[in-house]
Amino acid sequence: MNKDLPIILASASPRRFELLTQAGFTFTTIPSTIEEVVISDTPDKIVEDLALQKANAVYNDIKKDYQGKDFLVIGADTIVCYNGEILGKPEDESEAFDMLKLLSDRTHQVYTGIAILYRTNGAKQTSFFHERTDVTFYPTNDYELKEYIESKDCLDKAGSYGIQGPFAKHIKSIHGDYYNVVGLPISRLYQELKKLGIV
Repeated sequence: MNKDLPIILASASPRRFELLTQAGFTFTTIPSTIEEVVISDTPDKIVEDLALQKANAVYNDIKKDYQGKDFLVIGADTIVCYNGEILGKPEDESEAFDMLKLLSDRTHQVYTGIAILYRTNGAKQTSFFHERTDVTFYPTNDYELKEYIESKDCLDKAGSYGIQGPFAKHIKSIHGDYYNVVGLPISRLYQELKKLGIV
């Protein structure tokens, strides 16, 4: 891995921070502050577009700080999709309950889009991709859902749950990349960076 290349994660997610750190990346976190705009109508394109919007905003904000230097920005966005309906982060506990009730005893999809923006020899390069994972919940009753929601773990997560936290006991099966559900398909990201000659 090129230790001299500044890497910026355009996300405030502690889970993405942890996964990048565990994978041995040295990076700086600069969350995007833009208001994201959905311009696509399919889950795969939505997450790619939103990741690109975040990465672009941070890239443009910091490029003046890297005059004459190469650097890399990683943007990411995760959504949950069930039967064509996009489930983002819940507004409150009531919405979280409704989302989890909808997903109980069913299979849904988790999409994460990744945008990689990097400047090399003064030129901006762009690469992006998405990853999809199918997740199935066991049947859950109202008491179990309310107990989980009381933990507040649901409030900052797409689909109102975190697979790596207390809700893990309600996950029946996963088909695809587990880390994609956490919020960053770290192995796919690494492979993409290898293809680009960055690591």
